[in-house]
Amino acid sequence: MEIVPVAERRKTRKINVGRVAVGGDAPITVQSMTTTKTADVEGTLQQIYALAAAGADIVRCTCNEIEAAEGLAQIVPRSPVPIVADIHHQYKMALAALDAGVDCLRLNPGNIRKPDHIKAVAEACGERGVPIRIGVNGGSLHPDLYEKYGGTVTAAAMVESAQQELAFFDDVGFDQVKISVKASSVPLMIEAYRELSKVTDHPLHLGVTEAGPLPNGLIKSTAGIATLLAEGIGDTIRYSLTADPVHEARAGRALLESMGLRERKNVDLIACPSCGRAEIDVYDVANKALEAFGEREIPLQVAVMGCVVNGPGEARDADLGIAAGNKRGHLFVKGQNVAVVPEDEMVEALVEWAEFMHEHGVEAALARADTVKAAREAERDRNLLLESQGDDANNTEAKIDLIRKR
Repeated sequence: MEIVPVAERRKTRKINVGRVAVGGDAPITVQSMTTTKTADVEGTLQQIYALAAAGADIVRCTCNEIEAAEGLAQIVPRSPVPIVADIHHQYKMALAALDAGVDCLRLNPGNIRKPDHIKAVAEACGERGVPIRIGVNGGSLHPDLYEKYGGTVTAAAMVESAQQELAFFDDVGFDQVKISVKASSVPLMIEAYRELSKVTDHPLHLGVTEAGPLPNGLIKSTAGIATLLAEGIGDTIRYSLTADPVHEARAGRALLESMGLRERKNVDLIACPSCGRAEIDVYDVANKALEAFGEREIPLQVAVMGCVVNGPGEARDADLGIAAGNKRGHLFVKGQNVAVVPEDEMVEALVEWAEFMHEHGVEAALARADTVKAAREAERDRNLLLESQGDDANNTEAKIDLIRKR
């Protein structure tokens, strides 16, 4: 089933961050940032590889000291994804990061304020063909803009900050730019990006800064990023969480896949919320299945359902699923029963069938099954459950009668 975004994506310029295109007709990309000391080359590379495996297309590393720049010189050639150097205050660190071979710089206009320094960095990037992200942050707005807008951070102030930086770049003929206007307030962040999208066609990097720990950080980030993506705004995204950055990459990838903005890479595991008819601990089985699939690149939707009475029908659109009944697991492919396994082998069977389907396809999976026997067994267990529990396992009719008597 094709999923169509809510709004047509806004047209932007295309730039290249290393071998990854951002903007234009390129897929929306996922970014994250390492939390290691960049001078710790092996530790940083280990985290970069973990982020790439979790779905990050681009990774940012801090470059706050000369040792970090030296670390980048060793990290960049060994990284599986393009590397962005995060620069704060010291423009010479930007030049050192370029010498290290990074694929992009991130500059905060609130931190590097001297026009000559900004232009020097832009010229050096132009000579090397390296793009820059203008990273406006509501928490580090230039004092002059802060004062101009009444001593408060506004969307207009953040957009003007980005435009001022662009003007410096224009002075030296540099236009390989992407822009972010992040705030920790979701409504402010949304307003700032909406306003920015009206005045520039540079690609936009979306994010809610300082979103905080799980789960609230996930909720805030998704609220802001998804709202803008649904409006067609945004070319690359980052979840900024107070957590292991692997969570950021996974969340970003999952969001894009769920909105139909990227092709599915990993398993999309769905599960029923459980009810009085459930024959298994749905939460436990679903979590074990998630763990078992791990980072396997199997782009299928897989369902874990609590009972064989309603499960296969409710999850008929899933590629693969399993439903419990009479101490057994009933496997189904595209709504058709294909096999019966012992209850304690449900997760193992799901993984095995998913791998087979990914390699050989749905038709081959159905061809290997005795669908007649599987359907017969499922119907048998379904009838046994109905006989023991009745048609109303959740006592809905009794509740309705009680309500009507009031």
